[in-house]
Amino acid sequence: MSLYLATKAVLRPLTSALFAAHVVGAENVPASGPLVVAANHRSYLDPPLLGTWFPRVLHYLAKRELFKNPLIGAILRSVHAFPVERDRADLGAIKHALSLLKRGECVGIFPEGRRNSDGAAKARGGAILIAATARCPVVPVGLVRTELAVRRWRGARVEVRIGAPLIFQGTGRKPTKVEIERWTEELSASIERLLTDR
Repeated sequence: MSLYLATKAVLRPLTSALFAAHVVGAENVPASGPLVVAANHRSYLDPPLLGTWFPRVLHYLAKRELFKNPLIGAILRSVHAFPVERDRADLGAIKHALSLLKRGECVGIFPEGRRNSDGAAKARGGAILIAATARCPVVPVGLVRTELAVRRWRGARVEVRIGAPLIFQGTGRKPTKVEIERWTEELSASIERLLTDR
């Protein structure tokens, strides 16, 4: 068993016990084929919670600074994270994500680009650009009450809400800047609906 699957097997019952964590909408995830998985990011617990409760194996973009420590970098790579430069267009990270999608894998992205504890930061266009280039669906995910988990424990009742796949792609040409911006707004609205739905 890989470290990723072993970690998932441990964290699922653990986060269920500690935070009453559970998943809603797992049936929305296609059983195979490439996917970009886009989630909100309000807590440092979001990456492990998303990976634990999402039905398929995820490969993550994670900030490059985390990989500076060789030990931490090795652990992150073993659970399928790969580095990205957050403050510029990182062509190497984009190419790696596209290569994973070409193999039918799932790539997890937090569109805000960093932890967004107050919800004020706007999504960037990276998730849409990668999905449109790969011509694959985007699955929106709302991570609910993760920012309360450590303070309220089981009272937080953390939910991983998975929405229906969205298609953002043009006709075969490269998507325009206007399309990327419009589709990013649509993706953000889909995630927001997942966060506010009861």
